[in-house]
Amino acid sequence: FTIYYQPQVRAADEQLVGVEALIRWNNPGMGLVLPERFISLAEETRLIDDIGAWVLSEACDQARAWQDAGYKPLRMAVNLSSHQFQSGKIVEQVKCALEQSGLAPEYLELELTESVLMSDPEQAMRILGQLRALGIHLAIDDFGTGYSSLNYLKLFDVDALKIDASFICDIPENTDDDLIARAVIALGRSFGLRVV
Repeated sequence: FTIYYQPQVRAADEQLVGVEALIRWNNPGMGLVLPERFISLAEETRLIDDIGAWVLSEACDQARAWQDAGYKPLRMAVNLSSHQFQSGKIVEQVKCALEQSGLAPEYLELELTESVLMSDPEQAMRILGQLRALGIHLAIDDFGTGYSSLNYLKLFDVDALKIDASFICDIPENTDDDLIARAVIALGRSFGLRVV
C-alpha cells in the first residue's frame, strides 16, 4: 500500500489549508489499484482495521514530518471505514497515532460517511464525543449521497461537510449540480461548518 496526499485549497484565497490521505495499492500485476476495488474485500476479511490503523499512523507521521521540515502546519484528513469506526478500537488508534507521531490533535481530521454515522446514531454520537475530546476535527464525507438527515446533522458534533464529488464534477455546466452545491454550502455555513 501507498498513500497519496490530495491538497485541499481554500477557494477564497487559493491557500493550501490541508491534505487528504488517500490509500492506493501498488499491485505488481495490476498496477495502481484504487480503493473502490479493494476496500470492500478488506472489510469482508476484517483486514480493514489493520489497514486503517496503518493509514492513520502514516498520515500523522507525514503531517508531523512536513512540520519538522519547516512547512506550515496543515490539517491532515483521513477517511475511516465503517468497520474501523465501529470496531471499538478507533479512539485508541487515534491516541496512539498522535502520540507516536507527535502531531498535535488540531491537525488531524477524521472523515466519516453519513451511512457510517446513521447505522447506529447513538453509538456514533458516543464515539464522536470521545474523538472530539481528543481535540481532533471531524467531517461528514460524501455529504448528499446518504441519508442527509438534517435532524442528525444538528446532533452530530462535526466541523465540516464534504460535498460528494458527483455534485461537483459537472459544475458550472450542470445547473442542478450548481444549485445543490450552493444549497449545501449555505446549509453548512448556517451550522457554522467548513464546507469542502
